[in-house]
Amino acid sequence: MQIQESFGHIAKEYDIQRKKIISCYDDLYSVALPLIKLPSSIPSPRVLDIGAGTGLFSSFILKSYPLSRITLIDLSSEMLAVAKERFRGRNFTYIVDDYTQHEYPGAFDLVISSLSIHHLTAAAKKNLYGKIYGLLVPGGTFINADQILSPSSELERREDLLWRKEVQNSGLTIPEIKSTFERTRYDDPSPLEDQLLWLKGVGFSIVDTIYKRYRFAVILSEK
Repeated sequence: MQIQESFGHIAKEYDIQRKKIISCYDDLYSVALPLIKLPSSIPSPRVLDIGAGTGLFSSFILKSYPLSRITLIDLSSEMLAVAKERFRGRNFTYIVDDYTQHEYPGAFDLVISSLSIHHLTAAAKKNLYGKIYGLLVPGGTFINADQILSPSSELERREDLLWRKEVQNSGLTIPEIKSTFERTRYDDPSPLEDQLLWLKGVGFSIVDTIYKRYRFAVILSEK
């Protein structure tokens, strides 16, 4: 089974499961919102949501910027179908494609991603960060809420055990727990400190970890 099929199978249950799989759910998706500084005072920023899935992160962005013009891209058509239903009546753009390879028309004021980039190899992450930098207008912001790797293998082991215990006690059914753990085979997280260096290396002038809880972190970068 390919990654898009794996996530496509749980598309309708994805949002409900997120709240149970990630104990810091609310912080992960909302902590960056008050810190966003758009490059202009335009009321309808152009937003790109990469690895958008069901549009969960975009729904949080809309709370702060209700007139946002959002482009959502994901490998899974099933996940984007849920996003289309979520944003019914909105004239958003939906793209079923590999966001690392897609050629995007135009530029964006804000690029967001949640729980997706950790599936990429280190080299692919670095290339993607350069691509995102090029897509942003001067003053634009990139927010990545994702899984990261500890620089210590021993600490990483403890954090993984803690997360697994939280999932097992989350109220998910046994098949849901099993499926959650099976999807980790698609994970390839990179150390947080490496990613901060990569983001600075492609040109971002401001790069900061604004939130971290065990394996989950939110990185804000400004062009």
